[in-house]
Amino acid sequence: MSAVLTISSKNYSSWCLRGWLLCRMAGLDFEEEMLDASDASARAELLLLSPSFLVPALTHNGIKVWDTLAIAEYLNETFPAAGLLPKDAAARAHCRAVSGEMHSGFTNLRSALPMNLKSHYPGFKVWAGAQADIDRIVTIWRDCLKKYGGPYLFGAKPTLADAMYAPVVTRFQTYDVKLDRAAQDYCDMILSLPDMQEWIEAGKAEPAAVEELEAEF
Repeated sequence: MSAVLTISSKNYSSWCLRGWLLCRMAGLDFEEEMLDASDASARAELLLLSPSFLVPALTHNGIKVWDTLAIAEYLNETFPAAGLLPKDAAARAHCRAVSGEMHSGFTNLRSALPMNLKSHYPGFKVWAGAQADIDRIVTIWRDCLKKYGGPYLFGAKPTLADAMYAPVVTRFQTYDVKLDRAAQDYCDMILSLPDMQEWIEAGKAEPAAVEELEAEF
């Protein structure tokens, strides 16, 4: 085995889900290396306290790359046939732009609605800051689905953008976020993917909890 993906938590880590999905989408045969829940760098990442996220990290053929977008670009170069980025130049630029927006933005959503696959909060109150992030995400989805015809954000196959927004789909489910029909249909499709089902099952089965992310809402 020449590829290893180092991750922290499947229940809590949105970044690790993104990296893992990208490896699956690329068709990469890889082993998972799970950091211990007490690992300082893992906890910093999960609690949004780290200025630079070092997990997930992919080691492949002696090359180590971290940061989700960097992993995506590496996989796209290494496995171009997988179509992690669209073939059309304009669509490819658009995909990079909305993926970059997810990578660097939506801080209110991240802090107010942390990823937690084990939990469910019916009737959860979403405050204005996080609601603005939700509205922007739904607008991105609506625009992409309309422009490229769905069912994925950039057409018939999942791309980097779908991997980047997949953890948001789980957050919307966890916190009972009310969506329009098109956005809900997209969420339902992403959640039904075999890779997502596998990740979610594993996340729910994790024994360790991070107390700071289990506070009562």
